[in-house]
Amino acid sequence: MANEKEIFDITSAPKALSADQSARQKRYFISMMVRTVCFVLTVILPSPYRWIALLGAVALPYFAVVIANAGRESFSPGANIREEKPRSLS
Repeated sequence: MANEKEIFDITSAPKALSADQSARQKRYFISMMVRTVCFVLTVILPSPYRWIALLGAVALPYFAVVIANAGRESFSPGANIREEKPRSLS
């Protein structure tokens, strides 16, 4: 079967690196703004709610980094190549 052509599936191509980095930076920035709000709420809120806001301010950096780094997925070379097969007449 040396005459078979390779067909590339372009719809599964990853988005551009610059667009991916921009989206990740935006997610991280929003997470850090939420953390800042948590710190402000720690000072403003009364005692039971203060601890919840403080917990959010302390735990949010970990989740922000994990979410920001969950960007480009890797794919194996040749995974998007399909073999052209003859169509059957029905």
